[in-house]
Amino acid sequence: MNLRIGNGYDIHQLVSGRRLILGGVEIPHHLGLLGHSDADVLTHAIMDAMLGALSLGDIGHYFPPTDPQWKDADSLKLLAQVNQLILSKGWRISNLDSVIVAERPKLKPHLPAMRDRLAEVLQVNVDQVGIKATTNEKLGPVGREEGIAAHAVVLLQD
Repeated sequence: MNLRIGNGYDIHQLVSGRRLILGGVEIPHHLGLLGHSDADVLTHAIMDAMLGALSLGDIGHYFPPTDPQWKDADSLKLLAQVNQLILSKGWRISNLDSVIVAERPKLKPHLPAMRDRLAEVLQVNVDQVGIKATTNEKLGPVGREEGIAAHAVVLLQD
């Protein structure tokens, strides 16, 4: 068995007038993430980790923000496409682990729903999907509640 590991990171600015989508789940909050697609930083970080594990570039290569077809795109649909690419190359997810960094809103109550949605799209068991949430202890742009960031690590096996 061969293994490949990849890591991903994403950050988006919080703004009014947008929905807050994380891991494919809409989170009640007065601010949402600004981006060309739905700006789901967690899903974007996971996609970048998957692509990186196989040296396939990043999501901007496959879903460029300059392309109008990706305007307000559902990131779970993009994730499904990345997963199909990984599967077509003979690889599958062994597990993934991720961290969402946000001061507010509190995300712990929403983590199980995120895990369920991501596991379904990735065609894996929910126990193969790890999601944690933390704050930035009021430091930097995330700490000042200007944005939300996410980190992800994905282990692929053939």
